[in-house]
Amino acid sequence: MTILSFDWAFIIEKLIMIAIIVFASLGIALYTTFGERKVAAILQDRPGPSRAGPFGLLQPLADGLKLITKEEIIPSHADKWLFILGPGLAMTASLLTCAVIPWGTAIHVFGRTVELQIADINIGILYVFAVVSMGVYGIMIGGWASNNKFSLLSALRAASQAISYELAMGLALIGLLMTTGSLSLKTIVEAQVAGNWWNVVYQPLGFLIFFICAMAECNRTPFDLPEAENELNFGYHQEYSSMKLGFYLFAEYINMIMSSAIMASMYFGGYDLPFFDESTVAPNIAAMIGVGTLLIKIVLFIFLFMWIRWTIPRFRYDQLMSLGWKTMIPLALFNMLLTGAIILAKL
Repeated sequence: MTILSFDWAFIIEKLIMIAIIVFASLGIALYTTFGERKVAAILQDRPGPSRAGPFGLLQPLADGLKLITKEEIIPSHADKWLFILGPGLAMTASLLTCAVIPWGTAIHVFGRTVELQIADINIGILYVFAVVSMGVYGIMIGGWASNNKFSLLSALRAASQAISYELAMGLALIGLLMTTGSLSLKTIVEAQVAGNWWNVVYQPLGFLIFFICAMAECNRTPFDLPEAENELNFGYHQEYSSMKLGFYLFAEYINMIMSSAIMASMYFGGYDLPFFDESTVAPNIAAMIGVGTLLIKIVLFIFLFMWIRWTIPRFRYDQLMSLGWKTMIPLALFNMLLTGAIILAKL
């Protein structure tokens, strides 16, 4: 009889990494709400949050405390278990995306080599698409379980929007996969580190399509039609309160953070810092510099998300669907054919 032996050190190492990434994501999402309000204030020439703590830095904690202490309400005609499941599923799906993101190179701790990535799977991009698709179920379940017609209409909008723009997003990635030859995010990043140029140089149109579709997938303005308060009163989370509402709001911000991390990894070199020679410093220091580089790229993408939100007005629903089906998908197909033609010409 064979007794299975487990590498407990490896399991503990992964559990610690999961805890660090999850809690760091939650902390960043918490202060992303603060950053959103400050960016909006700057663009609208007003002070923004400034009362809770120095420079208003404790405002996110005050908001979180307010959500926690609010009364928990479940409508009498709602499906109780599905009503609870919806925000939990949305939050879980948004956090699962971080599993395949390479946050940096390996570090050496207590004689072990620790990869700064939870799971390096060879179909990492497909995993991201599968998890993102699960998040739509959280919205649909919440909208249907609320037994509110406005919430249901909002959930249907969110589902149709996600399906429409996931198609263009997937087609845009085909050009990138043709040039890199891999679905592994780590392999894609390492190829950019070893090469002379980031993938955005080879796939500028593909990146533009992916970025626009990422805004639509995150329900960010001008694609926030599922939350159009002038049409749907509040959206799919209209009946939610306390931390159930907080889960939906946090899921949106975590999706924005993870989308930024994925775009930075696929098109902008991930943890690669230009003109930096890793051999000049200790491996652990080089790894931490790489993590800091990726975080800076994520912050820049988040700022771009916010800038666009407070600059461009919301689309009409027919404009949103027309952009997805009549513009994004044809452009993605054109980008795929153009990439294939260039690769064939080089052969």
